Amino acid sequence: MWSRVDRLSPSVLPAAFLPHSDAPDSWVDRLLLAGPSGEECLRLGAPLDRHALRALVDEQSIRLAAAGLGPGGTVALRLPPSVAFVAVLLACWRIGAQVALLDHRLTGREIDAAVVRPAPQVLVGSAHRSAAALRGFSEVEPVAVALADGRAARTGHALIQLSSGSTGPAKVIARAASDLLRELDCYRRLVEFPGEGERVVLLSSVVHVLGLVGGLLNSLYARVALTVPERMTAAGILAEVAASDRPTTVLGVPFHAELLAGAVTPPPLPRLRRMVVAGELVRPRLPALFTGRYGVPLGTMYGMTETGVIATDLSGTLHPAKRPVHGMELRLVKGELQIGAASSPYPGLDDPTRWSDGWLHTRDAAELGGDGLVTVLGRLDSQVSIGGLKVDLTEVEQTLAALPGVREVVVVFDDGAIEAYLATEAGADLDAVENGLARRLAAYKRPRRFARLDRLPRTATGKLLRDPAALRATTATAG
Repeated sequence: MWSRVDRLSPSVLPAAFLPHSDAPDSWVDRLLLAGPSGEECLRLGAPLDRHALRALVDEQSIRLAAAGLGPGGTVALRLPPSVAFVAVLLACWRIGAQVALLDHRLTGREIDAAVVRPAPQVLVGSAHRSAAALRGFSEVEPVAVALADGRAARTGHALIQLSSGSTGPAKVIARAASDLLRELDCYRRLVEFPGEGERVVLLSSVVHVLGLVGGLLNSLYARVALTVPERMTAAGILAEVAASDRPTTVLGVPFHAELLAGAVTPPPLPRLRRMVVAGELVRPRLPALFTGRYGVPLGTMYGMTETGVIATDLSGTLHPAKRPVHGMELRLVKGELQIGAASSPYPGLDDPTRWSDGWLHTRDAAELGGDGLVTVLGRLDSQVSIGGLKVDLTEVEQTLAALPGVREVVVVFDDGAIEAYLATEAGADLDAVENGLARRLAAYKRPRRFARLDRLPRTATGKLLRDPAALRATTATAG
């Protein structure tokens, strides 16, 4: 059931609200929904072909228009991964509206805070509670509610996203349809990225850039069958990979690769081509561990919500370096990686430390080689001073992560001291970990405090949380 203050019958909708083929936003029909009617494009439990998806988008276009959404309108979409999410998103863009994506796991208070900034005219949510946490997708009935204080789009951007918030408050980021199409062209040029007739098993959230563009939109654009596992457990993911005879790529974050690398007796997966992860640095031993378990590469990508994919190593042969994608212009300024960007991706924010003079400031430390390869070293603000000596927290973290028995680790600097939060294998000796670190790092680089947890807290996108206050709170709760 869809709701609005004033209900409109589709038969009396203004003509401008109805989808039509010559609309300026017909890129949705031309590039994402085109293709043979009987071709499977999505599988969230049951297969969905392009004819069925087009029909769902038609239906949702009419319903959204009935809720008051028109060209230049604004909508916040808060739905779990689902067929409904895909249909509503594409319908919004077909209408010509600006879409703000909200993670369905946010609380009511967080939603209220999030919608203040984009001020959407319509909020689309679910009529009932979504599936349990380990479910990969849900079956939901969308509900559209008109918001009294909403306003029309003040920019021509098609998409509004919030950054992951792993290191602090989330940023509001805007991208035009042309930005999304440029990124899709970058994926098309990557020979090792899934192409027509192949298959992607998507583990990343479709609310964030990797799952949305690299997963969902690219699969529709490149005619790749997209599957979301029913269960986001190692067994559930592996069963989904094994369920098709198409060449298959798994797309996720390093946490998912860790999960699969730890599977004790995985089934034969003759059609698995590779897994590709992005979102944060992988620990040093993970690529070899994953390849040893499955016999295929663990590829990596580097990107940002602001730009999408920036550089890739899909074959795993360049690690830790990556090759910039087509058209990407990079430079180093005082050790910071900067990306060429004609305009700021931050609407309403005039901050020269984030974007200035055609360059996006990534706040990532990196190295650029003469061969054009880029190696991301970690956050620029991960360099701290201890007694006048510089310490790179990323170096400390990667050194700890490479030690036997360490499953995952976050190293932070707070109140003048380095702190390490560890999740270890069962039976691991923390003293042995500290002794191993002492043999590898100078004393001034080593953490003053260690905390061990069964599992480190993560953001909704699967990134490790790096906020010291939140980490301490988690430790206190666990204790």
